[in-house]
Amino acid sequence: MYLYKIKTILIMTKVKQANIITMGCSKNLVDSEKLAWQLTQQGWNVEHEAEHLNHDIVFINTCGFINDAKEESVQMILDLAEAKNLGQIKTVVVFGCLVQRYPADLKEEVPEVDYWMGNYSTAQMMKLLRLESTDSYERINSAQGHYAYLKIAEGCDRKCSFCAIPLIKGKFISRSVDEIVAEAKYLASEGVKELLLIAQDLSFYGHDFQDNELLPTLVQQLSEIQEIEWIRLHYLYPNAFPEAILTMMAENQKICAYLDIPLQHVNDDVLKRMRRATNKKETERILTIAREKVPGICLRTTMLVGHPGETEEAFQELLDFVKTWKFDRLGVFTYSEEEGTFGAEFLEDTIPEDVKVDRANQLMEIQEQISADLNKKKIGETLKIIVDRREAGWYYGRSEHDSVDVDNEILFESEKFIEPGTFCEIEITDASAFDLEGKLLRILG
Repeated sequence: MYLYKIKTILIMTKVKQANIITMGCSKNLVDSEKLAWQLTQQGWNVEHEAEHLNHDIVFINTCGFINDAKEESVQMILDLAEAKNLGQIKTVVVFGCLVQRYPADLKEEVPEVDYWMGNYSTAQMMKLLRLESTDSYERINSAQGHYAYLKIAEGCDRKCSFCAIPLIKGKFISRSVDEIVAEAKYLASEGVKELLLIAQDLSFYGHDFQDNELLPTLVQQLSEIQEIEWIRLHYLYPNAFPEAILTMMAENQKICAYLDIPLQHVNDDVLKRMRRATNKKETERILTIAREKVPGICLRTTMLVGHPGETEEAFQELLDFVKTWKFDRLGVFTYSEEEGTFGAEFLEDTIPEDVKVDRANQLMEIQEQISADLNKKKIGETLKIIVDRREAGWYYGRSEHDSVDVDNEILFESEKFIEPGTFCEIEITDASAFDLEGKLLRILG
């Protein structure tokens, strides 16, 4: 852990108003929520993502994953440093992934920041602020309240050529089943009905304990929590994929028929260069089993285009693969060199940026049509949804096939007020490429 204490003249015990800004992924959000809870126990008033600037202290939880995310984090740091210069903020604390990667550079370039911290524990952060901390999994849920991300591990042991996560987060460390279940029970007591399980790689959960079947054990125990109605699995690598989870998904109604499996590519040569430790044949085997064991399963994936060595033929193979498998959800990234990775050190990035962007656009055009076709087939179906919010006269919800922020939303109207977190039955009446519209049939409670 990198830790820099720049100024010591502040008396932190007098600070009462705080704002926490979270950049990047949901894993960072969980860390911010736990920090917020600890601060409230010290009598602080804590806000998440507040736009106004009348705070004693602002925390920025940064992302250092890819170029766009890094630039966004840097710009946020610069904006708040300027706000501090103008007297709008008293203290700025910057922590997280970006600081872990570039501590010295950031410290030199932005001297206005009072405290820097890379990878951290909440206890370390509280010590930095000269505050007491409690050994607790409790947190302030910054989401809607009826769903929550549940982080089951940290770090990554994979060696993918394009990814800096192992450099930032270190080796994969699973949390114990008992600890995770205890946190889930706490979240359930706070009104959470949907758990979104997250880690750098859910497939690897338990492997560091020499237990390759620990994920099904964990999911089964989580499903036994009475208040929890949905459990959603995010980010299971195709390599060492825990196939037993598919049987559970088919038999246990609480486990959403939803598989987030980042494939990245399908051409064998590109996969080898990516160091993905899998191939096209194995990929297709897992997808086939998933659809056979869990009829109607929603398959979500991500693809990476423009990786060194991706020829036009390899890219065409990827296009054909996407057309054939018709994924319910698909995201696309373009390759960029990340310092310290295998790709940056040993592979030459020869594909022009405009070619990368064009390939990404081609893939997304195909996916948009696939998504539109699949959604139109849902017209006339009745879906169970969870209501997330009401906006401009419409209610917005999601089915078990839709995760927060990244997937379809289902819009409907109701003369009766419906609390967020309520389950309803909706008949789908209209569809576009990325959203559905429906008619309320029944409020389930």
